[in-house]
Amino acid sequence: MAAIPDREIEFSPLGGRITRDGYTVQVHIYRFASSEDEWTLEVVDHEEGHTVWEDTFADDQVAYEAFEQTLNEDGIHSFVDEPIKH
Repeated sequence: MAAIPDREIEFSPLGGRITRDGYTVQVHIYRFASSEDEWTLEVVDHEEGHTVWEDTFADDQVAYEAFEQTLNEDGIHSFVDEPIKH
């Protein structure tokens, strides 16, 4: 079987730590470096639970807006209590 080469990951500067209501999550927006691939959105909570969006995003700003929309509509607990796919 042929080996799959490792590829570098490009992270958006829009990602980072977000704290609300005493909870902090880490927002990761990423894609393969030097590619035109769409962006993936993932949120990691304080216990290393991962929430990953099933859809990808045309640009990192749209990905961040999807995170903000979920945060504003469902609160930070939607990421902390029981991480799910969005």
